[in-house]
Amino acid sequence: MRVGTELLEDEGYLIISTPFHGYIKNLALAIFNRFDFHWSPLWEGGHIKFWSIRSLSELLETNGFEVLKFYRVGRIPPLPKSMIVVARKKLDTA
Repeated sequence: MRVGTELLEDEGYLIISTPFHGYIKNLALAIFNRFDFHWSPLWEGGHIKFWSIRSLSELLETNGFEVLKFYRVGRIPPLPKSMIVVARKKLDTA
């Protein structure tokens, strides 16, 4: 998957909001048998991709961004609903 760095000037900022998925949230989904419902793309508004901090960081860094900060938002701290990432396009040194 590519992230379009050409849309930003060098050192331009990128802010993304996406559903959050971490170990505790995934464990809670498994314990309450909600995996099929939660991960299904068949319902209105269903998601195609789910991200963790690690997977989204890898995508951004592979595509020329420096991750500056992640914020977890919504619900209670161990089970955030969403995450927001702030990243900056790396200088084009070519």
